[in-house]
Amino acid sequence: MEIDSALCVAGAVCAVGFSAAGSAIGIGKAACAAIGAWKRCYAQNKPAPYILFSYIGAPLTQTLYGMILMFVILGLVGNCVPGAGIAAVILGIFAGLGIGASAAMQGQAAAGAADSQAETGKGLANNMAALGVVETVAIFVMVFAMIAIGSLKAPEAAADAPAPAAAEQVVD
Repeated sequence: MEIDSALCVAGAVCAVGFSAAGSAIGIGKAACAAIGAWKRCYAQNKPAPYILFSYIGAPLTQTLYGMILMFVILGLVGNCVPGAGIAAVILGIFAGLGIGASAAMQGQAAAGAADSQAETGKGLANNMAALGVVETVAIFVMVFAMIAIGSLKAPEAAADAPAPAAAEQVVD
């Protein structure tokens, strides 16, 4: 495997790895808050709201965005312009960090939402809308990174295309 292709694989792993790390941090924050909220509900003999699982799972989607980006970067393997490998690594690192940061902060917001939901039993739509705004950052990073990846692909080889029939005719 040539160096550019190997670096593209490394960039793909960085994209999904940093995204997943952010998801893990965000899920951990939200889960801690939900568990604490459930404990308060049990202590007050209130029903423990199952809806808190939606807040816990919210940061998981950023791992999926990192995975999509990983597959797009892997599409460069064997089909990239010379020197694209280092660009793929840099892109994978920073896009993964952007997506992962979105997940970590979404988990922080989900922690507050879980606490609020358990306390009041209200606000699901507003809470989910707020989490959606935080998630939008990850979607933007993924899309913009995919656009940038397009510039790293090798152009189609013109020699492989059949010659047009009109070019073969000789005009007298």
